[in-house]
Amino acid sequence: MSVKSARPLMRALLLAPIALLLTGCAKVSGLGFEEGITSVNDTSLSLWQGAWIAAGVVGVFTLILILWPAIFHRAKVSNGEFPKQTQYNIPVEIAYTLIPFIIVAVLFYFTAVKEHKITEKTTTYSHEIKVEGIQWSWQFAYPEAGAKAVVTGTPAYPPTLYVPLGEKVRYTITSNDVVHGFWIPAFMIQMQNLPGVTNHLEFTANKLGTYPGRCNILCGRNHSQMLFNVKVVTPTEYKAYLETLKASAA
Repeated sequence: MSVKSARPLMRALLLAPIALLLTGCAKVSGLGFEEGITSVNDTSLSLWQGAWIAAGVVGVFTLILILWPAIFHRAKVSNGEFPKQTQYNIPVEIAYTLIPFIIVAVLFYFTAVKEHKITEKTTTYSHEIKVEGIQWSWQFAYPEAGAKAVVTGTPAYPPTLYVPLGEKVRYTITSNDVVHGFWIPAFMIQMQNLPGVTNHLEFTANKLGTYPGRCNILCGRNHSQMLFNVKVVTPTEYKAYLETLKASAA
């Protein structure tokens, strides 16, 4: 391939990222996650999108750096011109050390800011639900309905976690045996259940529906069966559910 014939290809590679940005939608895609399902989604979605955009830019730039010498140096060799051999290039070495460091530092900063906001504890929550991981299922307790208002699942019969729409809930997360992971993928939420440690997570569910949950930390033989469902219901339905738990515990 000659230098002249290679130039249009290189020009297209250089302009591709700019074209994608200019022709893209005004609103960035959720990239696999739906916006507005919970307050956590609203907080972490921009971080998720930013990480993918940064990865895309780095990937395109790296591809250009790979193809550029492969095409142009090949053209020079075919013309009998041997490329200049350089053993050291201090500016380039400094650049490829500093640039990844800056990218990681920026991602770390925004991750720390978002994580602090997501895990922040307040006194403004409306309800409390206790989530305990057990080998190999889940136990959900609703203190508002009494000390005996507990729903315990099994691997064969996964439990359902009822959550009120539009009202902040504090989740008290514990484990009575080994480390588990309380994970609701659609909510972009994960919190570890640690033996002897009590973790807290607060968020508001903003969309009605049923969402799958699971343990995402290998916790034993039946780890893959450690499933549950999250059902977001209206506040009226949630109160009715609590009344049902009270009646069954009486």
